[in-house]
Amino acid sequence: MVSPNDARPRLSQHTLILLSLVAGGVAGLAVNLLVSAGWIDADRVAWVVRNLTRPLGQIFLNMLFMVVIPLVFCSLALGVVNLGKVGKLGRLSVKTFFYFVATTAASATLGLLLVNVFRPGAGFDPAAQARLMESFRSEAAQKVGMATFSIDMFVEIVSRNPFRDAVETKMLPVIFFAVVFGVALSRIQVEPAQAVVRLLEGVGDVMVTIVGFAMRLAPLAVPALIFNVTSLLGWAILKQLAFFTALVFAGYIVHLFGTYSLLVRLGAAYPPRLFFKKITPVMVTAFTTSSSNATLPTTIKHAQEDLGVPPHIAGFVLPLGATTNMNGTSLFEGVVVLFLAQVFGIELALGTQVLVVILAVLTAIGAAGVPSGAIPLLVGVLETVGIPGEGIAIIIGVDRILDMGRTVLNVTGDVTAACFIARSEGFPLKR
Repeated sequence: MVSPNDARPRLSQHTLILLSLVAGGVAGLAVNLLVSAGWIDADRVAWVVRNLTRPLGQIFLNMLFMVVIPLVFCSLALGVVNLGKVGKLGRLSVKTFFYFVATTAASATLGLLLVNVFRPGAGFDPAAQARLMESFRSEAAQKVGMATFSIDMFVEIVSRNPFRDAVETKMLPVIFFAVVFGVALSRIQVEPAQAVVRLLEGVGDVMVTIVGFAMRLAPLAVPALIFNVTSLLGWAILKQLAFFTALVFAGYIVHLFGTYSLLVRLGAAYPPRLFFKKITPVMVTAFTTSSSNATLPTTIKHAQEDLGVPPHIAGFVLPLGATTNMNGTSLFEGVVVLFLAQVFGIELALGTQVLVVILAVLTAIGAAGVPSGAIPLLVGVLETVGIPGEGIAIIIGVDRILDMGRTVLNVTGDVTAACFIARSEGFPLKR
């Protein structure tokens, strides 16, 4: 017999996160106003932050931080191995690979362009920036000016000790080692290679599961994190965060209906309006699940039945795209990195921004096709260019809604790629 309590509909996790974000923001804003009015002692608020909300938020962030290195290594190594396997398909694999890289780089560049033009994180009072730096990490000020782009950086990518670099969270050497490891793994005999691949897949799955554990803490940790920031900075950070969220979605829309429409029209010789009409169920599924992997069955079904993509192309391009073609993720990462740099008052030179594009492409390829799968990898990008990784707390509260949007971009990019490849192979699409 089902009890009345069991019959009650439960709020989804992302709904809980959004509600807790609002609650934490309102509480922090109220406390900031009361402190400014002299009704609450600032020292008492500092005690609450130091002993309650900050530890809770830090536990959540630490759970994300601790999976960064193994998740990056396993994801990239497996991605390279898969590309090595499909390399036997010759022309098809080469076209797919370059299509993925080109569109992912274009989306990251679009994100950087939008932030450079509109500067959503700029305009902070220098005193507020100083408080923010101190709030997230006492040594954060030492990172200002750390992000440089030179020939030495290329030399240091080839590490003498990748394990030391992993401990120190140096992402570029770890990424290089993962790529080389994946290439070497694809070249050895099948039987021992399969054992290593299964090990990497198992470790990767474990890391994704740990991210899931961390996300279960999010309804408690997110209000704590946003309370820490809003109680310190009040309306200032909320206005910047709202501007940031609007700009990310603007980037999504431009890439979705601008870039993809051009690619569909010119590359696949297909009417963009008809294309988007036929894949509406795919986009809705992606938005609601926030998972490229969960959307994959729907993606394959509509690509084959409604667009007429041949099964051998859909079965090759779409599963590969669900794990390696992350246009929305790379755009999101580019915007986040420059936004947080502006919030912290860290100027990133043009060369460093080029590095951000490269890292956004590589880490987007390595991002898990699950909700919030990009967050742990994004922390590594921030650290690489000299931005405190703890700064991710500023945007973590709105990440769920942004994740829903970028998953739509990721999955639509996969279908666009399948249409392009099908057309280039001489298969007409269904009207």
